[in-house]
Amino acid sequence: MMVDVKVIEDIAGMRSYVSGIKARGDTIGLVPTMGYLHEGHLSLMRKAGELSDHVVISIFVNPTQFGPNEDLDRYPRDFERDLDLASSVGVECIFHPRSQDIYPKGYATYIHVEGLSSVLCGVSRPTHFRGVATVVAKLFNIVEPDIAVFGEKDYQQLVIIRRMVADLNMKVKIVGYPIVREKDGLAMSSRNRYLSQQERKKATVLSRALKRAEDMFYNGERDASAIREALVEMIMGEDGCNIDYVEIVDADDLSRLRTINRKAVIALAVNIGKARLIDNTILDPSL
Repeated sequence: MMVDVKVIEDIAGMRSYVSGIKARGDTIGLVPTMGYLHEGHLSLMRKAGELSDHVVISIFVNPTQFGPNEDLDRYPRDFERDLDLASSVGVECIFHPRSQDIYPKGYATYIHVEGLSSVLCGVSRPTHFRGVATVVAKLFNIVEPDIAVFGEKDYQQLVIIRRMVADLNMKVKIVGYPIVREKDGLAMSSRNRYLSQQERKKATVLSRALKRAEDMFYNGERDASAIREALVEMIMGEDGCNIDYVEIVDADDLSRLRTINRKAVIALAVNIGKARLIDNTILDPSL
C-alpha cells in the first residue's frame, strides 16, 4: 500500500519529527541506506515495520566511507524512484541530508572500531568502516531509533555496528536480516548495475561457490583451508573474476579459523569489471 512519505533534509527538522513520535510513546525503526533501493533494502524496511510503530529510512551517499579512486561520484542515485519504492512498503519518513550538514566545515570527529575494521574489507578499504561507524552513530543520534535493521550481506558492517552500539552504550537494538538474492543466486546490491550482461552471468559464480562450500561443510568437512581452496579454485575458474579475499572467520569476532568448530562465516569480495561484489554464507556446526 502506497503511503505519503515525509522527506526531511535538515537535522533540526528530523529532530522535531522524532520528538513528536517520542511524545506519543511510539517507537521508531531506522533503515540506513545510500539509496538506489532494491528488494534487499525493501525487505529491511518491512522488517522494521514489523518491529516498530514508525519506519524511517535515511538516504545519504556517505563520502567518508569511500576511499580514493572508489565510486563515490558514479554511485547510482535516483531519489524519485527511491521515494516510490519506500512508499510502497510503508515507510513514513525519509531523512535525506546534505553532506555539508552531516560533515560541516571543520568536522574532525570519527569512530573507529578497533580490530574488526582492519580485516576482510578493511584490508583493501582501510578507512571504509571508520566512515560507516561515524555516519551510523550520527544517524542514531539524530533519529534516535529504538531498532535499526541492517542486511547480513554486509556482514562485517553488521558486526562492527553491533560492537559500536555495545561499546558506546547506545540504546538502539540492532537487527540483522538475511541476504536477499536474485533468482539466479546473485546477492542483491546497488552496485550490480555496474555489471554488463556478460559480467552479470559471471557474477553468479559467487553464490555457486558459496553453495559448494556449504555442501562440503554439511557433508562433514571442517578444515577451513580445504573449503577455502575449493572456493578460490571455482571462482578463479571463471574468467574475469579477480579475488580481493576469500576468508572463513568466526561469526562473532571475525578471527580467521583453521577448523570450523563453531559458528563461522565464509566472506568474500571479488572484482568483476567495474563492480566490487561481496557475499557470504553462515556455517553452523550445531545444525
